[in-house]
Amino acid sequence: MTYSIMRSRGDKMSDYNEITSNLFLELRRGTITLCVLSQLEKPKYGYALVETLQEKGMRVEPGTLYPLLRRLEKQELLASEWETSGSKPRKYYVLSDFGKRVYSALTDEWQDIRGTIDDLTNEEK
Repeated sequence: MTYSIMRSRGDKMSDYNEITSNLFLELRRGTITLCVLSQLEKPKYGYALVETLQEKGMRVEPGTLYPLLRRLEKQELLASEWETSGSKPRKYYVLSDFGKRVYSALTDEWQDIRGTIDDLTNEEK
């Protein structure tokens, strides 16, 4: 008897949950940069960005967001400035001119990909 035949229904459900969880994570990772860039037309500090994204349905952990913001800044897609006049210093991020051009290209590509996926997934319907 093969292993797959011997597995119980509970094992299959566990496999399903693990596989879908990993695939959902891959989808999020592939879109998080676009989501972050979409919210930085005006300056925002990191935690406010986490809250905004979560309010709009994109859960992002601070431990994921902050390294991404640093990488985007290093790539010169974002500009940043420290605000020290409040009770806590906060680093505000905003799209640079270069970041605006990249964001525009990414949204165009996203629309193309989305259209293709819609076409492919709706073929049978």
